[in-house]
Amino acid sequence: MEHTDVFDPRRYAQGLPHDAYRTLRDHAPVAWQEEYEVLGWPAGPGFWAVSRHADVVRVLKDAGTYSSHLGATQIRDPDPADLPFIRRMMLNQDPPAHGRLRRLVSRAFTPGRIARFTATARARAHRLLDAALADGGPADLVRTVTDDYALLNLTDLLGVPARDRGLLHTWTERVIAYQDPDEPPVLDASGRPVNPRSPAQLADMFAYAQDLAAYKRRHPADDVMTSLATSALADAELEMFFFLLTVAGNDTVRSAAPGGLLALAQDPREQARLWNGEVSLDTAVEELLRVHPPVLSFRRTATRDTDLAGVRIAAGDKVVVLHPSANHDERVFPDPHRLDLGRTPNPHVSFGDGPHVCLGAHFARLQLGVLYEAVRERCAGLEPDGPPRRLVSNFINGVTSLPVRLRAPSSPPA
Repeated sequence: MEHTDVFDPRRYAQGLPHDAYRTLRDHAPVAWQEEYEVLGWPAGPGFWAVSRHADVVRVLKDAGTYSSHLGATQIRDPDPADLPFIRRMMLNQDPPAHGRLRRLVSRAFTPGRIARFTATARARAHRLLDAALADGGPADLVRTVTDDYALLNLTDLLGVPARDRGLLHTWTERVIAYQDPDEPPVLDASGRPVNPRSPAQLADMFAYAQDLAAYKRRHPADDVMTSLATSALADAELEMFFFLLTVAGNDTVRSAAPGGLLALAQDPREQARLWNGEVSLDTAVEELLRVHPPVLSFRRTATRDTDLAGVRIAAGDKVVVLHPSANHDERVFPDPHRLDLGRTPNPHVSFGDGPHVCLGAHFARLQLGVLYEAVRERCAGLEPDGPPRRLVSNFINGVTSLPVRLRAPSSPPA
């Protein structure tokens, strides 16, 4: 089989490489990938790409064999000096330490808090969509709706003051868009890019987290930061949770929402089924997540010599699961490239699986459902008005521009 590359971040600016994914699933479900120098980032030792659904689930569920802690969860190896710091984050820990932190933070997402948040998110979605419709012409839904929707929802839940909301956007861009040429890289003295997850690059975010936590202890409120600030988390753990919630909590919805709206705009038949009530919002949310997972890949490190799909994996090897490929595996999803908003069952892995399944998955699903429902209520339909712009990244499945035409409720189809 000719080498099939799914590493290059620039490939994803053109859309998901489904032909390459299928080639891997059919012929090399665990395939060696070279880590060559690209976009100024140095070459690495290479990794195993895992493309079939069953194998992806196996890796994600077996934390004993495939560790998040040994080398963290990004494809690129962190600087060895930074690794102890990066390992503090729950995302980069293995059971049982991972479970203790997860239980502490999950207590902050109380049913009452989520219910109050839902009403606020619904009003926000209506307000943003009404403003986009009022302009009358084509709209970039990323700029006018989805970016603000995701960010303002997150800051409300966290309890970040309105005047500081721009900081969260800046920090998210720094961490998520570091491979994209539109986001100028931070370079070291030798001209090499600096890892955005290094201690130096996160110092300002961590200082803010401690200041905000101190404020919440003096002035408690009904928000997640008050819960975290008054919990049993150590200072370093609180800082890492603020980072995780700020970046992952924002970008999960920020990436999934425009991806789902793009899928709807490109498929008038399925869009009509949702608008006419032929399919439920719940199954629609799951299918839109399946076809546009917010995260493209996660890395694990083999703790011992093992076998995966007939391939010998050596202890210390990097093993990278490919979420979009698993979500389009013909062995699990009939006709996987057809959007079917009523698809059931729908065992996609867009929020992962196993002990690291996304802590905020319920929160993300809620936001997406509220947004899609608001689009259905406020708009007669949406259709593309030019190609979207996608993020240059092999980690986040981002859409940075989504030009569409929104039809007002009284407007006939074009």
